[in-house]
Amino acid sequence: MLGAHRYGKSDIRLTKVIRGAERHDLRELVVDVELEGAFEASYTEGDNAGLLATDTMRNTVYALARVHALDHLESFGRALVEHFLEAGPTVTHARVRIAEHPWARLRAHAFQRGGGGTRLATVSGPDLRYEAGLEDLLVLRTTGSGWAGFHREEYTTLPETDDRILATIVTALWEYADAPAESTWAGVRDTILDAFGDHYSPSVQFTLHHMGEAVLERFGTVQRIHFSLPNRHHLLYDLARFGLENPNEIFQSTTEPYGLIEGTVER
Repeated sequence: MLGAHRYGKSDIRLTKVIRGAERHDLRELVVDVELEGAFEASYTEGDNAGLLATDTMRNTVYALARVHALDHLESFGRALVEHFLEAGPTVTHARVRIAEHPWARLRAHAFQRGGGGTRLATVSGPDLRYEAGLEDLLVLRTTGSGWAGFHREEYTTLPETDDRILATIVTALWEYADAPAESTWAGVRDTILDAFGDHYSPSVQFTLHHMGEAVLERFGTVQRIHFSLPNRHHLLYDLARFGLENPNEIFQSTTEPYGLIEGTVER
């Protein structure tokens, strides 16, 4: 028998230029649409009656972007969800995920790809749930981090340390009780960045929980926050064979294999 199923359109790449009299603004989004509903006949009998074409979903994203301001991603996501719920006669649930790639201004009409992580926003309905987040946020501390007191057994070779480089690429997702203010996303990101560096870190696990606590304490509308933190190892390189000392200055950066620490902090 047919189990859980859904369909949609992914990786819809949208660029919008807002042309002001003196300068332009630029927004670059990647939109994923996912629909659930009474689609069984399409899978089991080849009957496509009542199904929205995925090409229609793509066209809808571009059309609504033309008439909808993109300065509030959750509002744009809600407009898409409400449209798909109304337009699809067999659609019972819609989920829209939006990732924004930031651009930094060089001049009135010139830009460079900005840093500070990729912004995420997800809206689902009909019961309108809002989830925001960020990914590709690379952060690093040169000191104030250690890893000691862990269990040792016959295959353990890693030495303990109270002074190491801590680097990770933050992916964080958090849920709101209601549609957030536009400034809230930047505030959550800034809180994560502040909390990453304001304490001694005995482990990535501890820092994950510390950052989550900071967000929940500052933003009462955030119900929970989930982190995925790959540990981007920086290994002290052995220079003794060359007759050189290495007083915690020269490191070999590695991308794999890596430790992956995940966790949710909630009220």
